[in-house]
Amino acid sequence: MPFYICRRDVEKCMNCGFCGDLIFCPGAEMRRGEFIQDEKCIGCLLCYYACPHQAIEMVQDKAHRKKVGIKIGGKRVRVSEHITVKNALETFGYKFSKFPEKGAILAPCEVGGCYACGLIINGELRPACTTPVTQGMDVKLKLPKNCTPLRRVSGYVPHSAGGVGTPWWVKKSGQGYIEVACFTHGCNLRCPQCQNFTVTYNNVESPSTPEEAAQKLAMYRRQYDVDRMAVSGGEPTLNPAWLIRFFRKLVELNPDQQAHFHLDTNATILSPSYMDDLVEVGVTDIGPDLKGLHVETFMRVTGLADKELAGQYLQNAWSAVKYLVDKYYPEKLFVGVGVPYNKSLITLEEIREIGDKLAEMNSEVQVCLLDYFPTFRRLISRPTVGEMKKASATLRESGLKTVIAQTIMGYIGPQE
Repeated sequence: MPFYICRRDVEKCMNCGFCGDLIFCPGAEMRRGEFIQDEKCIGCLLCYYACPHQAIEMVQDKAHRKKVGIKIGGKRVRVSEHITVKNALETFGYKFSKFPEKGAILAPCEVGGCYACGLIINGELRPACTTPVTQGMDVKLKLPKNCTPLRRVSGYVPHSAGGVGTPWWVKKSGQGYIEVACFTHGCNLRCPQCQNFTVTYNNVESPSTPEEAAQKLAMYRRQYDVDRMAVSGGEPTLNPAWLIRFFRKLVELNPDQQAHFHLDTNATILSPSYMDDLVEVGVTDIGPDLKGLHVETFMRVTGLADKELAGQYLQNAWSAVKYLVDKYYPEKLFVGVGVPYNKSLITLEEIREIGDKLAEMNSEVQVCLLDYFPTFRRLISRPTVGEMKKASATLRESGLKTVIAQTIMGYIGPQE
């Protein structure tokens, strides 16, 4: 198996400090002003995925590597030094997958944020994707039944506009703050225009248990006197065990009839049973954010290069929306569907196709048109208010009755 390391391109580096302030390099203990040392890099690619200026390049390392002894599932083996636990397991035939499948360890974010690939390593739950192998390491392949899931979570803040799954009449209420939210770290997509990249790729934040995160968000609800509590990301659904327990505890802490429990998601890994579990534990509002109808558009929007994986994610997201709308909307669950718009990424013709497909499911479902603007790595112009109004009109022409649009001047309501 070839080994790869990451190097900084000094000509591209803008010294923004992101790699030092929000990334802990597991191979070189990188801090601000101290960049990657090739001989210590474990090839986890966290810095490669995270650098806003793409100043990190991935190169094959052909240097000789020593062997270290570790235990995998109780069996002593020898593996190359300076690799991740995930890489070590892969050399012995263990399979990791970015989409849930039987017989594989789910590792969707690969930046140490979601902990979906968490294993008991030297007695602690740690992400296999960014944990370096060390001499004498003990890796247990099965989590104990009483193992508490972990996830990096931050950004507990009040919101005045809400998210994709926030009903339009709440957004337009003019009541100031309308919900409190927290943001999970790690995402299975690589969107160049990611608005939350400082959260998505942040592996400095200490992981939280579901109960700790729920208690903190409930406290913020009381502090800001709102009825809505939301989780966004990154991508919250990547660690199902964590998310189900998070919402269960959040509902337990907020038993009043006024409480609403809101999930925003890209819906790429949601299965029917997963969605059923979310509704069963008390989720009341969900905002699946579709990122196109055609796989080429999806790849352009998400930054994914693997066409097969992109197609799998895209098909699953659309299937999830249909399942939610057909089974739960509107009696048991409010569903607000996100649709991206920027003329550099998606055509009005495809917007119309999306509208037709959603209207065929249910013309009453709320559709939130999102103006994708230049953040992270995407050098695009932000859509004008006029462009967003035109795209909104295109969706309404499909028969959709509740179309709202995010613009540089705020939200445009369904009657505007």
